[in-house]
Amino acid sequence: MHNFLFGIYPYIALAVLAIGSIARYERDPFTWKSKSSQLLRRKQLILGSVLFHIGVLTIFFGHLVGLLSPIVIWDMLGISHTAKQLLAVIVGGVAGVAALVGGILLLHRRLMDPRIRATSNFADIAILVLLLTQLVLGLGTIFVSLQHLDGGEMVRLMTWAQAIFTFQPNAADNIIGIHWLFQLHLVLGLTIFLVFPFTRLVHMLSAPLRYVIRPGFQIVRTRKRGMR
Repeated sequence: MHNFLFGIYPYIALAVLAIGSIARYERDPFTWKSKSSQLLRRKQLILGSVLFHIGVLTIFFGHLVGLLSPIVIWDMLGISHTAKQLLAVIVGGVAGVAALVGGILLLHRRLMDPRIRATSNFADIAILVLLLTQLVLGLGTIFVSLQHLDGGEMVRLMTWAQAIFTFQPNAADNIIGIHWLFQLHLVLGLTIFLVFPFTRLVHMLSAPLRYVIRPGFQIVRTRKRGMR
């Protein structure tokens, strides 16, 4: 089971993420949007959305850089594993709390306002609950990381992630015995990638895909007679 979850499942999740997103965009590009309810509880929407998006984007790019940057680069920069671990804890902690508060505000707004609830489907609520659960797990790993300030656990996670992206065999062996919170955090993160193409999360990719890969069109009206 360990080898499946951390050696095979990552490729399944990433493949579905890529192929599913492309297929959805090609088949039904008009669903690539976040359904607007901005006229309802606008102040709560703005506060929650700003906190949530800034926090999540900081966490995402922090994970991307932190996990996929070769260890040799950090060594060349003179940044010790302990310093990197503390940086991840501080930045990730602040961003995680911001995202969690914002996400709770958004979920409360979506569940407690009857008008917004009426326009929400199961996937809208489920993906937000999944993201909030992932944030709680991520914040929980901070307390584990503080017990390993030598960076040992962090290096094992980096080695695993880089082994996955370079298609190295037995990548799962790198995190055998790692704390269960990290394991659960990884599995849930991969699951979010898996369901990404089938939820409102795809709106994160709408702008770059629509305006870079397939430029949009603009409808222009004219008052000149005789022109059609």
